[in-house]
Amino acid sequence: MSFIECNSGEKMLNSMSLLEFDITVVSSVERVSISTQLDLVTICYLDSCKRHEVCPNSAVLSWFSEAKVQKSCQEKCNIVVSLNRLKNDDIPPLIDAFLALDLSDIDSVDVLDHGSTCVLNEEHILSLMNATKLKLRVIDLSSTSLKKGFLRDLCHVGLPCRVLKLRSNNIQKLDMVGRFMRLQTLNLDFCTSLTSLQKDCFSCMPNLMCLSMCETRVANLWTTTEVLAELPSLLELRFQNCLCCKDTRPCNLSSGEKGSLNVINTCSYSAGETTIGLLSLRESFMVPEVHRKTDNSSKVDERKFLGYLQDRSDGSPSPLHNLRVSPKPQNEVQYKSKNVSGTSNKDIWHHPSPICFEKHYRAYMVASLPRLAVLDNLPITKKEKETSKTIVSEFYEYLPYKHNRKKNVVNILQKRETGTSGVHYGNSSKLKQTYCYGKSQCFFSRSLSAARFGSSMWPSLHPVSSFSHIYKEENKRLRPRQFEYHPSNSSLMAFGTLDGEIVVVNHETGNLVGYNSSIGMTNSVLGLCWLKKYPSKLIAGFDNGCLKLFDVNHMPAKLGDRSCGSGAVHFEDFEQLTSVHVNSTDDQFLASGYSKGVALYDISTGKRLQVFTNMHREPINVAKFAHHSPCMFATSSFDKDVKMWDLREKPENPCYTASSSRGNVMVCFSPDDLYLLVSAIDNEVKQLSAVDGRLHMNFNITSTGSAHNYTRSYYMNGRDYIISGSCDEHAVRICCAQTGRRLRDVYIEGTESGKSIFVQSLRGDPFRPFNFSVLTSTMRPTAKQEIIKVNLLASSHDADESSRDQGQAHRSSSLSCEVIRA
Repeated sequence: MSFIECNSGEKMLNSMSLLEFDITVVSSVERVSISTQLDLVTICYLDSCKRHEVCPNSAVLSWFSEAKVQKSCQEKCNIVVSLNRLKNDDIPPLIDAFLALDLSDIDSVDVLDHGSTCVLNEEHILSLMNATKLKLRVIDLSSTSLKKGFLRDLCHVGLPCRVLKLRSNNIQKLDMVGRFMRLQTLNLDFCTSLTSLQKDCFSCMPNLMCLSMCETRVANLWTTTEVLAELPSLLELRFQNCLCCKDTRPCNLSSGEKGSLNVINTCSYSAGETTIGLLSLRESFMVPEVHRKTDNSSKVDERKFLGYLQDRSDGSPSPLHNLRVSPKPQNEVQYKSKNVSGTSNKDIWHHPSPICFEKHYRAYMVASLPRLAVLDNLPITKKEKETSKTIVSEFYEYLPYKHNRKKNVVNILQKRETGTSGVHYGNSSKLKQTYCYGKSQCFFSRSLSAARFGSSMWPSLHPVSSFSHIYKEENKRLRPRQFEYHPSNSSLMAFGTLDGEIVVVNHETGNLVGYNSSIGMTNSVLGLCWLKKYPSKLIAGFDNGCLKLFDVNHMPAKLGDRSCGSGAVHFEDFEQLTSVHVNSTDDQFLASGYSKGVALYDISTGKRLQVFTNMHREPINVAKFAHHSPCMFATSSFDKDVKMWDLREKPENPCYTASSSRGNVMVCFSPDDLYLLVSAIDNEVKQLSAVDGRLHMNFNITSTGSAHNYTRSYYMNGRDYIISGSCDEHAVRICCAQTGRRLRDVYIEGTESGKSIFVQSLRGDPFRPFNFSVLTSTMRPTAKQEIIKVNLLASSHDADESSRDQGQAHRSSSLSCEVIRA
């Protein structure tokens, strides 16, 4: 191919007509007259095209021509490279031309890609960007057609650009560890796959001042602020945008209207899109946060509840997923701005990321990022910074056990007489051991735990057992549906599956301890409960009403062994069973289900002693015995009531009744039986006094508006903290049981791309502080159930810590089987 003639038959003369300087091409570029340094770039490009035997691209020549016009008008000279105008053969000559930019009159180079029709070589594109060196100003890869591998390489290598736009790209986890030393503006709007920020993703951006992340899936308030705090120059940030603002700068609304106002970001849903309006600060404090009355959306079809949970276990979405009430989570943040002109409907925010729906979101951001000047297009005043610190100290707990509660003389004298420190934690069944005395080992372990907790913002998450991923016969996996920690052996856990299997594992090592396949049964295990005095035995309840007592000593320690569980004790069926629970003396247990009563069974004889009917107006989903009293038990129902009962008084009338505003999903006693933890639909979690049912603490977790967001909560660290999760969300909330303040949220994220995860159940580890396990499930078409262990004291980024934990687990594994078979 001739240098002068293109493949399309066009003559070089047609391309040259775009140039405004005298160039005559005969046999070489030596006869070109150079009028400016800008001409040098064009000459280098034409010469390189000849050497690479490619036709000069008319679009490239036009870019150079436009740059020369800018220079002649004494404007800043900027070359805009559009990747969608290039082919692979055009890039090497352009790279050669850009290598001469340091000697030219060109001020800057912008590289844009808005969906190229040609598949470009990714290595060539990176080389093209790096060839511009310090001349590179803007890189706009919004909605790029380039592969994810290119974006990953770009983030890992880095670029000397000042503005980087990655809008609407498929980025799941931001890991920009490359060198972006000159970067000042980063735009990640509409990256709807972006769920989290990696620990060191902004470590090489010392000059980043503006960051925009509207309509992403970033939700974790704690890890996000931890990452952003590493940006020393960050001044403007937004996770939602004002309608009139195109960038992160403060809103330019007219200052001649109503002057300064105190406003609140309040979320309100509409059928078409999500908006966030402005309400006055006065309205936000008109009503304290108490139990709310709800409409008919809180009613539950109890007949469909079991089927619904089964569907969710199989991974299917709710058939009524779109039937949601209008949630109104409030970011109750005091804000005073001279630029905000009013509270009319036109003053709204669009495209919020999930993090914006967290309560006190703005206050937490402002308090955690003291150098920040603008958040969500609203300037941050000095007064707001002071107010935000007050709000955060009231509603959040930075480190565990930093309660700052007011003390009175009576409490001080009582602690001095008893020698107690006032904290409550213990694993023993004896009540007196749930207290820590003076400067005991428990006291110092708490201090150590608090220190480790503060240094591990990204907790360690890993599956309970490695064999949970191994296929059984007929290519089926173990699919956990219910699980329980062992009450006396810290290394053991039992779980039942959707296929009716009972599995006992050493969750420290992943070794199988016992397995029962329940031949002839394919019903899900919905209830599990260990016996305390007989540590090798546990009771299991199935969704077909079957009740069995298993002995782990008679269960083979081999996966897939078709043993029918010889020696298992059968009890009379309880129809539509959902839960079982054994009393503190191991002589009786309760079974409850989708009926208005419960059944009492005798463990030694295997007989059903009595059925208590009409205890509630709606079906009872959970019945729980107290930890220390064998006759006291509590029931929760979808009729919104929780009731306390005493077997010694023949449960005809409850000891008391406490009500929620929505249907109750579950109830449990604190380890010392002082409190009841009640969980109702859609994150309504509260703590009651077990003596009389009075409200002790309302945890005020933000609701989603879903009538099918079934919430479950349990205690952690004795009765010091509670963990709460819901089946429409992938977050576990951790709150202080004594103050109600939020300690942290842990987001359980899927390891596979695009998989939505929800929390099906969870339990606090009774032996390890700040440890708990979560039963998760993914949506169809590839539903997967898994039990994830969470260690809040170990960081997922600390390999050495993980190695030490594994070593300790191996040392304890040799004792596990001996303890249970003792």
